[in-house]
Amino acid sequence: MTSSSIQTAYIVAAQRLPVGRKGGVLAHARPDDMLAHAIRAALATMPEVDRAQIGDVIVGCAMPEAEQGMNVARIGLLLAGLPKEVPGMTINRFCASGLQAVALAAQKIQLGEADLMIAAGTESMSAMPQIMGNKIAMNPRIFAEDAQRGIAFGMGLTAEKVATQWSVSRDDQDAFALASHQKACAAQAAGHFAHEMSPLEVSHHHPDLAKLEIRMRHQTVDRDEGPRADTSLEKLGRLKSVFHAKGSVTAGNSSQMSDGAAALMLASEAAVKRYGLNPLARFVSFEVAGVPPEVMGIGPIAAIPKALSRAGLKTQDIDWIELNEAFAAQALAVIRELALDPAKVNPLGGAIAWGHPLGATGAVRAATAIHGIRRTQGRYGLVSMCIGTGMGAAGVFERL
Repeated sequence: MTSSSIQTAYIVAAQRLPVGRKGGVLAHARPDDMLAHAIRAALATMPEVDRAQIGDVIVGCAMPEAEQGMNVARIGLLLAGLPKEVPGMTINRFCASGLQAVALAAQKIQLGEADLMIAAGTESMSAMPQIMGNKIAMNPRIFAEDAQRGIAFGMGLTAEKVATQWSVSRDDQDAFALASHQKACAAQAAGHFAHEMSPLEVSHHHPDLAKLEIRMRHQTVDRDEGPRADTSLEKLGRLKSVFHAKGSVTAGNSSQMSDGAAALMLASEAAVKRYGLNPLARFVSFEVAGVPPEVMGIGPIAAIPKALSRAGLKTQDIDWIELNEAFAAQALAVIRELALDPAKVNPLGGAIAWGHPLGATGAVRAATAIHGIRRTQGRYGLVSMCIGTGMGAAGVFERL
């Protein structure tokens, strides 16, 4: 297929749920229900679209088992009320799963295989609190070679190695974490998420010990739970390192474990014209790259240049950068190594404040980037993250 025959993939809707802390406001929300809500929210922005014409629903999920198993994409789309003729597929590229879903959906449209696609991500770290969920089954051969042993490292230990190799100090990590919370709180106060966020009503059983009754408690979740207005350098500085006895990575300068979901609708030019849609952005490029597992946090250093090259762009062409803050250490290493403009990186705060619902994060951050460049009249937005086992991913979007 020639480049001239590649179709344009437009993002015509991008909606997300508020992100909750692990064990917090979304702890009792099932991941398939969160996904269904995100899909309904995206579709609600375009009632004229024929749901039966959706070619596929591709959903990212980093731990697709238990409550988020059983091909959660198919379960979620049925719960959302889509016609039974619409198929669904769950994909897993760990922390980049949501962004990978967007890329796969866009590529189906670019190749002329579909006119309408839904890309989404869902993850409940409350339901799946441990890495690999219910059972860790690491292949013992991984431990046989030093070059591969890093796959078995905990994520925090890989962040410690990045901090050491890229000379990222504890003070710099804490300052970066504080800035993440401050930007996030300012963004909440300014109402910057009004166009991308869909509130969710959650219900759970609550014991009334005084009356010896079980009551149903209902709550509308309409804001992200993670940002802390009361944090400070002093508080962050008092936290102990948790991954290395003499380390610098703490709970305060690491991403929060979280629950969340997001969904994007993508359309071809033909579908845009047929339904009279107003595109939010154009999908431009996506790339992934591998890096040593023991320093997995540097993945964006390898992935971002590839994505920019494919798009025919340079770093200075990007107006908005959503760089997932798995850890302050790795985010700072990426910013410094690629000479990214700090003012363009996570203008509304990052995962240290907002949280990181693993497989949902890529779709969540894509929604934020797309609405962000529209609100600020920027042209290009970039979403990037590191990936467990030693990878990085990056995607580029253009405002229309």
